[in-house]
Amino acid sequence: MLSEIFRGKFTDALKGLFRRKKLAFHGSLAWLAEPRSFARFLHTLHGHEWVVDVRKPFGGPEHVLHYLARYTHRVAISNHRLISMGEGKVTFRWKDYAHCGKKRKMTLAAEEFIRRFLLHVLPKGLVRIRHYGWMANRCRSERAALCRALLGAEAAEPSPAVANLARGRRCPVCGGIVEVVEMIVPPELSRRRCSPSRVPDTS
Repeated sequence: MLSEIFRGKFTDALKGLFRRKKLAFHGSLAWLAEPRSFARFLHTLHGHEWVVDVRKPFGGPEHVLHYLARYTHRVAISNHRLISMGEGKVTFRWKDYAHCGKKRKMTLAAEEFIRRFLLHVLPKGLVRIRHYGWMANRCRSERAALCRALLGAEAAEPSPAVANLARGRRCPVCGGIVEVVEMIVPPELSRRRCSPSRVPDTS
Protein backbone atom coordinates (compact mmCIF):
# COMPACT_ATOMS: atom_id res chain seq x y z
CA MET A 1 0.00 0.00 0.00
CA LEU A 2 2.76 2.45 0.92
CA SER A 3 4.61 1.62 -2.29
CA GLU A 4 1.60 2.59 -4.41
CA ILE A 5 1.04 5.82 -2.48
CA PHE A 6 4.67 6.87 -2.77
CA ARG A 7 4.74 6.02 -6.49
CA GLY A 8 1.60 8.07 -7.11
CA LYS A 9 2.86 11.11 -5.20
CA PHE A 10 6.28 10.93 -6.88
CA THR A 11 4.91 10.72 -10.44
CA ASP A 12 2.36 13.45 -9.69
CA ALA A 13 5.19 15.72 -8.52
CA LEU A 14 7.08 14.98 -11.74
CA LYS A 15 4.02 16.00 -13.75
CA GLY A 16 3.84 19.28 -11.88
CA LEU A 17 7.51 20.03 -12.49
CA PHE A 18 7.11 19.20 -16.18
CA ARG A 19 4.10 21.53 -16.56
CA ARG A 20 6.04 24.36 -14.89
CA LYS A 21 9.02 23.66 -17.17
CA LYS A 22 11.27 22.90 -14.19
CA LEU A 23 12.75 19.78 -15.78
CA ALA A 24 15.60 19.83 -18.31
CA PHE A 25 16.38 16.91 -20.61
CA HIS A 26 19.76 16.62 -22.30
CA GLY A 27 21.56 14.12 -24.47
CA SER A 28 19.84 10.75 -24.72
CA LEU A 29 16.91 12.06 -22.64
CA ALA A 30 16.04 14.89 -25.03
CA TRP A 31 13.06 12.92 -26.36
CA LEU A 32 11.32 13.31 -22.98
CA ALA A 33 10.89 17.04 -23.59
CA GLU A 34 7.91 16.24 -25.86
CA PRO A 35 4.71 16.10 -23.72
CA ARG A 36 3.37 12.86 -25.20
CA SER A 37 6.71 11.11 -24.79
CA PHE A 38 6.93 12.27 -21.18
CA ALA A 39 3.37 11.04 -20.51
CA ARG A 40 4.22 7.62 -21.96
CA PHE A 41 7.34 7.48 -19.81
CA LEU A 42 5.32 8.21 -16.65
CA HIS A 43 2.85 5.50 -17.66
CA THR A 44 5.65 2.93 -17.75
CA LEU A 45 6.60 3.82 -14.17
CA HIS A 46 3.26 2.46 -12.99
CA GLY A 47 4.13 -0.92 -14.50
CA HIS A 48 6.87 -1.47 -11.92
CA GLU A 49 6.55 -2.32 -8.26
CA TRP A 50 8.34 0.35 -6.26
CA VAL A 51 10.24 -0.67 -3.14
CA VAL A 52 9.84 1.64 -0.13
CA ASP A 53 12.00 0.76 2.88
CA VAL A 54 10.53 2.13 6.13
CA ARG A 55 12.14 -0.17 8.67
CA LYS A 56 13.17 1.15 12.06
CA PRO A 57 16.76 2.46 12.15
CA PHE A 58 19.20 -0.08 13.49
CA GLY A 59 20.81 0.97 16.73
CA GLY A 60 18.45 3.86 17.42
CA PRO A 61 18.65 7.60 16.61
CA GLU A 62 22.26 7.86 17.80
CA HIS A 63 23.34 5.31 15.23
CA VAL A 64 21.52 7.23 12.48
CA LEU A 65 23.27 10.48 13.44
CA HIS A 66 26.63 8.72 13.46
CA TYR A 67 25.88 7.27 10.03
CA LEU A 68 24.86 10.63 8.55
CA ALA A 69 27.85 12.39 10.11
CA ARG A 70 30.18 10.29 7.96
CA TYR A 71 28.62 11.91 4.89
CA THR A 72 28.19 15.46 6.15
CA HIS A 73 31.53 15.94 7.89
CA ARG A 74 34.05 13.99 5.86
CA VAL A 75 36.14 14.74 2.80
CA ALA A 76 36.11 12.79 -0.44
CA ILE A 77 39.12 10.69 0.55
CA SER A 78 40.91 10.50 3.88
CA ASN A 79 44.68 10.87 4.21
CA HIS A 80 45.30 7.31 5.41
CA ARG A 81 44.06 5.97 2.06
CA LEU A 82 46.75 7.85 0.15
CA ILE A 83 49.72 5.55 -0.48
CA SER A 84 52.11 7.56 -2.65
CA MET A 85 52.32 10.75 -4.69
CA GLY A 86 55.07 11.38 -7.24
CA GLU A 87 55.98 11.60 -10.92
CA GLY A 88 52.58 13.11 -11.67
CA LYS A 89 50.65 10.15 -10.28
CA VAL A 90 48.66 9.39 -7.13
CA THR A 91 48.19 5.90 -5.68
CA PHE A 92 45.48 5.21 -3.13
CA ARG A 93 43.43 2.41 -1.59
CA TRP A 94 39.79 1.73 -2.43
CA LYS A 95 37.16 -0.86 -1.56
CA ASP A 96 35.82 -3.10 -4.30
CA TYR A 97 32.25 -3.60 -3.09
CA ALA A 98 31.49 -5.75 -6.13
CA HIS A 99 33.87 -8.34 -4.64
CA CYS A 100 32.92 -8.38 -0.94
CA GLY A 101 34.64 -5.07 -0.11
CA LYS A 102 38.11 -6.29 -0.96
CA LYS A 103 40.77 -3.58 -0.59
CA ARG A 104 42.60 -2.70 -3.80
CA LYS A 105 45.06 -0.09 -5.04
CA MET A 106 44.51 2.39 -7.86
CA THR A 107 46.96 4.75 -9.55
CA LEU A 108 45.69 7.83 -11.38
CA ALA A 109 47.31 10.77 -13.08
CA ALA A 110 47.41 13.75 -10.74
CA GLU A 111 45.06 15.75 -13.00
CA GLU A 112 42.49 12.92 -13.03
CA PHE A 113 42.76 12.46 -9.27
CA ILE A 114 42.13 16.18 -8.71
CA ARG A 115 39.21 16.10 -11.18
CA ARG A 116 37.55 13.25 -9.30
CA PHE A 117 38.22 14.91 -5.94
CA LEU A 118 36.64 18.19 -7.07
CA LEU A 119 33.47 16.35 -8.09
CA HIS A 120 32.78 16.10 -4.34
CA VAL A 121 33.14 19.85 -3.74
CA LEU A 122 29.71 21.40 -3.26
CA PRO A 123 28.69 24.21 -5.63
CA LYS A 124 28.68 27.74 -4.26
CA GLY A 125 25.62 28.38 -2.13
CA LEU A 126 24.90 24.69 -1.50
CA VAL A 127 25.56 23.44 2.02
CA ARG A 128 25.24 19.97 3.53
CA ILE A 129 23.41 21.10 6.67
CA ARG A 130 20.86 23.90 6.89
CA HIS A 131 19.48 25.25 10.17
CA TYR A 132 15.90 26.53 10.35
CA GLY A 133 13.72 28.36 12.83
CA TRP A 134 15.49 30.09 15.67
CA MET A 135 18.69 28.20 14.78
CA ALA A 136 18.91 29.82 11.32
CA ASN A 137 22.24 31.53 10.75
CA ARG A 138 20.76 34.97 10.08
CA CYS A 139 19.00 35.28 13.45
CA ARG A 140 20.57 32.66 15.72
CA SER A 141 22.22 35.05 18.19
CA GLU A 142 19.16 37.30 18.58
CA ARG A 143 16.67 34.41 18.80
CA ALA A 144 18.85 32.50 21.26
CA ALA A 145 18.93 35.56 23.51
CA LEU A 146 15.15 35.89 23.20
CA CYS A 147 14.66 32.21 24.08
CA ARG A 148 16.82 32.60 27.18
CA ALA A 149 14.90 35.72 28.20
CA LEU A 150 11.52 33.97 27.81
CA LEU A 151 12.76 30.96 29.76
CA GLY A 152 14.44 33.07 32.42
CA ALA A 153 17.74 31.33 31.78
CA GLU A 154 21.19 32.82 31.83
CA ALA A 155 23.73 32.41 29.06
CA ALA A 156 26.06 29.48 29.71
CA GLU A 157 29.73 30.18 30.22
CA PRO A 158 31.80 29.05 27.24
CA SER A 159 33.85 25.92 27.79
CA PRO A 160 37.66 26.28 28.07
CA ALA A 161 38.05 24.73 24.61
CA VAL A 162 35.68 27.26 23.04
CA ALA A 163 37.35 30.11 24.93
CA ASN A 164 40.74 29.04 23.63
CA LEU A 165 39.39 28.90 20.07
CA ALA A 166 37.88 32.36 20.43
CA ARG A 167 41.36 33.71 21.07
CA GLY A 168 42.70 31.92 17.99
CA ARG A 169 42.70 32.72 14.30
CA ARG A 170 39.61 33.90 12.46
CA CYS A 171 38.57 33.52 8.83
CA PRO A 172 39.31 36.72 6.86
CA VAL A 173 36.13 36.19 4.78
CA CYS A 174 33.35 35.31 7.24
CA GLY A 175 35.03 36.17 10.54
CA GLY A 176 34.38 32.70 11.94
CA ILE A 177 36.82 30.84 14.18
CA VAL A 178 39.43 28.80 12.31
CA GLU A 179 39.75 25.37 13.90
CA VAL A 180 42.80 23.31 13.02
CA VAL A 181 41.59 19.79 12.19
CA GLU A 182 44.81 18.37 10.78
CA MET A 183 48.19 19.61 9.61
CA ILE A 184 49.81 18.02 6.58
CA VAL A 185 53.57 18.44 6.30
CA PRO A 186 56.09 17.15 3.74
CA PRO A 187 57.38 13.63 4.51
CA GLU A 188 60.95 14.79 4.92
CA LEU A 189 59.86 17.36 7.52
CA SER A 190 57.98 14.67 9.42
CA ARG A 191 61.05 12.46 9.46
CA ARG A 192 63.19 15.32 10.69
CA ARG A 193 60.76 16.05 13.49
CA CYS A 194 60.79 12.42 14.60
CA SER A 195 64.57 11.93 14.34
CA PRO A 196 66.39 11.15 17.64
CA SER A 197 68.53 14.27 17.31
CA ARG A 198 65.47 16.46 17.69
CA VAL A 199 63.93 14.66 20.67
CA PRO A 200 64.40 16.77 23.81
CA ASP A 201 66.49 15.30 26.62
CA THR A 202 64.20 14.47 29.55
CA SER A 203 66.76 12.71 31.71
